[in-house]
Amino acid sequence: MSSSDNLAIVLLSGGMDSVATAAIAKDNHTDIAFLHLNYGQKTNKKELECFHHISNFYKIPIYYRKIVDMNFLQSIGGSSLTDSNIEVSKYIGDSDLIPSSYVPFRNTHILATAVSWAEVIGAKKIYIGANFEDSPGYPDCRPEYYEAYNELIKKGTKNGDIEILTPIIFLKKSEIIKTAMDKKAPLHLSWSCYAREDKACGVCDSCALRLRGFKNLNLKDPIEYVK
Repeated sequence: MSSSDNLAIVLLSGGMDSVATAAIAKDNHTDIAFLHLNYGQKTNKKELECFHHISNFYKIPIYYRKIVDMNFLQSIGGSSLTDSNIEVSKYIGDSDLIPSSYVPFRNTHILATAVSWAEVIGAKKIYIGANFEDSPGYPDCRPEYYEAYNELIKKGTKNGDIEILTPIIFLKKSEIIKTAMDKKAPLHLSWSCYAREDKACGVCDSCALRLRGFKNLNLKDPIEYVK
């Protein structure tokens, strides 16, 4: 197993942003560990499948692959990603309004889990593919949120030396795609759709932003869409 200086945790949802972030972390560290959270999202089965495929692509050892059940977020509800009574909304254009896909305080729970695991395995860096530039409506994707969280870690952990990194937070989707491609990240193994698990819907917020990124680069997305 790795020393703490060479080990980082990547929060890997299986989405495009997390794959690009994993590729960045891989360049910066000798060893990386992948953490996946099941919080009752509608596409968890597909996301979990992507997590395993991406883990295999990067040859992540079994002991550095962690899947944690956070289904309590589904029972709390309040999001179209977790509540079957709330329809996943279609993309209506750029907006700083909080979308229906926002899961209340989700990233706080996810990051707390990552910090706990980091303390156990000795990792000092935690990478998350948070992206503010294309999704300003998500309060837990804002830069100041991560600044505050890092201050919390300093106060609330044993050594106070774990840090959350957000390397793509100010990138446009097209820039994230280019970064991923430059680093030969497996975008074909990723999944961004909020609504479907067989073929991406192409019209939810996440699909629309992803497709726009590929279109701006005059490239075809390697995953399959309904339309």
